[in-house]
Amino acid sequence: MLNAQLAAVATVDDGDRSLIHRAAAGDLAAARALYDRHAARVYRLAYRMCGDPDLAGDLTQDVFVRVFRQLGQFRGESAFTTWLHRVAVTTCLNTLRKVKRFRSREVDLEHAEDHRATGVERDPLLHSALTAAIDALPEGLRIALVMHAIEGYTHVEIAAALGIAEGTSKSRVFEARARLREVLADHGKEYDDG
Repeated sequence: MLNAQLAAVATVDDGDRSLIHRAAAGDLAAARALYDRHAARVYRLAYRMCGDPDLAGDLTQDVFVRVFRQLGQFRGESAFTTWLHRVAVTTCLNTLRKVKRFRSREVDLEHAEDHRATGVERDPLLHSALTAAIDALPEGLRIALVMHAIEGYTHVEIAAALGIAEGTSKSRVFEARARLREVLADHGKEYDDG
């Protein structure tokens, strides 16, 4: 089972590596294939970080402009997706600092279709409180939480993307969740009593 998983990972990496080499050599079709393969995930990350669909689209384009300019510098010591996501996070953070759009960094939960509860009505007050609580988190905690809990990144990927230790990523997510539990404690009582 493990060998099959390793073989699948190697195949994916080999596909990216082939496209990377061809794109670095000027093959526009390979560059387009790399973009098509990874643009949706970069967009989701940018959107979750800035909360603005237009800005997220611009950020996605900026990320790929930087990636294609620096493609020759990719040494292949890590997965291409790890390197790509590090470029994406850095680009997003730098842009967010420049435009100071810190209010609407997170996507509204009703737009996160992958995470909708089925058959359960969402409490609008809880939703508003959760959104406000996430927005109020310090930047480092918020980004680690969004990347891990919403985007599904592993702590290893978060550490590589943010340039921090894996333990720091775990600690940030743990602290962010603890702060959210504390802030949202009164909302939980409504459901416990019911």
